[in-house]
Amino acid sequence: MNCKRLVSWCLLLFSSHMVIADSGRVRIGFLVQTESLQGKTAPAEFILAAELKAKLVRREPLTILDVRDTSSYVDSNNRIKGALYVKLRRLNYRLSMAPLRDVPRDSEVVTYCACPNDEASIRAAQILSDAGFKRVHVLKGGWRMWLKVSGQVEPRPKA
Repeated sequence: MNCKRLVSWCLLLFSSHMVIADSGRVRIGFLVQTESLQGKTAPAEFILAAELKAKLVRREPLTILDVRDTSSYVDSNNRIKGALYVKLRRLNYRLSMAPLRDVPRDSEVVTYCACPNDEASIRAAQILSDAGFKRVHVLKGGWRMWLKVSGQVEPRPKA
């Protein structure tokens, strides 16, 4: 009898774990669902490097955030033209400081990183969405893809 009860409890625990694991799944595709710390989901759309390049050529108003990790940023002498560098772990805090506090919440914002699967960019987009930004995009392929399409770059400021 105790063995049956133990098996029942194990099955119940396993099935509840599977339900919880499935509910927090991240879906990858053109539209990415990211799970926030508050349990809300916020969509973050990808933008292709060619699309971003065209927007810059047309001088469309947008804010570009470089959230590459420190070593990737320091190892590179360049950044996307007009991009602001922000450490991902400090992004939420930096939203209350200039120049980010002055960015209108309904303006277009693009995040990019050098991660293989755009993880930092997706997380940055999630933070921005949670902060009320409505038009957040993740540069698909990030810094590597930008270089591949010969996107506009500028020298990064020296520390």
